[in-house]
Amino acid sequence: MKFTSTTRYKLLFACLIIVTLAANRLSAQSVYQPYSYSFYQKFSADLYSTQTRIHSSLKPYLVDSLLRHTYDSLMNVGINTANKSYGYRKLFSEHLIDIQHPGYTLYGDVLPDVQIGRDFSGSKNTWLTTLGYQVGGTIGSKFSFYGSGYNNRSAFPDYLTNYINTSGVVPGQTRVTNRGSSITNWSYYTFLLSYTPVKYVNFTIGQDKTFIGDGYRSMLLSDYASPYPFAKITFNLGNVRYMAMYARFEDPNAPKIPNSSDNRIKWGYFNYLDWNVSKRVSLGMFNSIMSVDADDQGHKRGFDFTYANPFIFLRPLEATNGSPDKAGIGFTGKWKVIDKTILYGQFSLTEFQAKDFFSSNGSVRNKYAYQLGIRGADLFKVKSLNYLLEYNTAKPYTYTETRGVGNYSQYDEPLAHPMGANFREWLGIMNYSVGRFDLQGQLNYAYYGLDINGLDYGKDIFKSYLNAAKQFGNYTGQGLRTDFYYAQGKVAYLLNPKYNLRLELGGTYRNEKNALFNNKTSMITVGLRSSFRNIYSDF
Repeated sequence: MKFTSTTRYKLLFACLIIVTLAANRLSAQSVYQPYSYSFYQKFSADLYSTQTRIHSSLKPYLVDSLLRHTYDSLMNVGINTANKSYGYRKLFSEHLIDIQHPGYTLYGDVLPDVQIGRDFSGSKNTWLTTLGYQVGGTIGSKFSFYGSGYNNRSAFPDYLTNYINTSGVVPGQTRVTNRGSSITNWSYYTFLLSYTPVKYVNFTIGQDKTFIGDGYRSMLLSDYASPYPFAKITFNLGNVRYMAMYARFEDPNAPKIPNSSDNRIKWGYFNYLDWNVSKRVSLGMFNSIMSVDADDQGHKRGFDFTYANPFIFLRPLEATNGSPDKAGIGFTGKWKVIDKTILYGQFSLTEFQAKDFFSSNGSVRNKYAYQLGIRGADLFKVKSLNYLLEYNTAKPYTYTETRGVGNYSQYDEPLAHPMGANFREWLGIMNYSVGRFDLQGQLNYAYYGLDINGLDYGKDIFKSYLNAAKQFGNYTGQGLRTDFYYAQGKVAYLLNPKYNLRLELGGTYRNEKNALFNNKTSMITVGLRSSFRNIYSDF
């Protein structure tokens, strides 16, 4: 089933009708908040306080009473609407459509995103024109809904243009409609319907993304790849939160099934348990399985209900099935070392053989990744001065599979880290908000090994690891050693917090170099931007 733009509009409209018919007259609604790192880090003082036990690692959030005070203050920052005109309120403090009722709420906005810039290294002008929308709301205390759509046209800097023309995908968004052109056109949509029959259980269906972790990156499941259809159930039992999610992914570049032009389909089955051991310590367990919908000859398998039991972790079951499906397990941890400061980490294991894992022989089957980081709020006791320092690494061939179509990806982009595998990365981010001003600085350094001389050295997760350059003696950074430097600074003035409408000035420096090339990008941008979506360019 393909999700065309018409289909998406129909699904969103159907969700709204279902919600309206099924709702009852209740109050105290929870609000869905789309995930973006720059906005969510503003919750850090609450999330990482030693006085709270908030489950922080599963995103996006349904903002409830634990975060509602901070959320409301962020949605009304710098606002004084006394004696202001209707036009002033709509521009600076309210949604375009904003209905507040004891039994339901409804909001809607037009989302402009207009940006111009100059790529000095490439001696070219860059620009972005986006016209989007969002609509959302609640009915009673049990239902919430959200939908957004974006029609886009852009001239990107050279490194992004090359990425798009190679993969056919705008990073983290969707397929382009004119691959190979210097001007890129694309559209994408999200929607969801959330139902909480009792405070302990939530059901969500839609097309969106899920992020697992407390860091900027995730080695388990990130929001880098394109939105995907999913169904999710979440249990909240005090100190324990448990999620089971089932998702449908596409692989447009995989070899087609004979006599078919459709994209190859695969199914994802995910389980994640987050346990707040105390007010200072949290531990998590993660499990994933990727299952191809049909084999290369077209013999259809479809959704495997063996994996649909939400009450178990699935790795032992997958092994006993003798299945070729790609399974992974992972762990998360968080420790509040002092108030508003945490140490956090992740470990992802996609294949395990004890004799190879413990021998350090560099086996092609030693496929694992991990993350370590520290982040905090109110640095030096300066309110809203937040920071993050993070290290990420993935061994060669992590997230790959015997067949490219079975790997850990969606729409030809990784579901975990955007660099794929065979890399080490260090990054730091600092944010400061004062009044309507937001300031952010970011520094990245990474090194990784690219393929060379026609050999697969393990960075490209879309290649089968059966054709690895070597079976033993593998190490991180092997192949064509490439160094990556990235620096970005942004200053934004918030016009309307309800949909993050802001004037934004940014500068970016990027350098990717090795023995064969030295690609530099230095650019400056200015724009009128809106929405809470994450857009990645730091890879």
